[in-house]
Amino acid sequence: MRQTLLSIRNRMDGFGVLLSGLCAVHCVLGVVLVGVLGLGGQALLSPEIHRYGLALALVVGIVSLGFGVLRHGRIEPMILGGLGLSLMAAALFVGHGLPEAVLTIIGVALVAFAHIRNLH
Repeated sequence: MRQTLLSIRNRMDGFGVLLSGLCAVHCVLGVVLVGVLGLGGQALLSPEIHRYGLALALVVGIVSLGFGVLRHGRIEPMILGGLGLSLMAAALFVGHGLPEAVLTIIGVALVAFAHIRNLH
């Protein structure tokens, strides 16, 4: 049973790192494709994609970072991840545009680092 829980936690942290990376790539690539090439503005920079993506990332982050604290008792990844999750949550409320992208990218970077710390 314990091994199963560890496997689930590791998968959640791995999924969190993947989701954080995809989110950051989406933000940067979206701005580049729309700004430089004028492609895909309606789809890539849609506010709905950001809302749902950030909401999913928040849930995954809270669950997996919480499992990590329960497993190894280190609070550092939860504090770091909590800061990142707070920035991501703030991005949901600032409106679509540059402030949202900046908060999201900084937030996902912190959360990804916290997930990596959880895996070690």
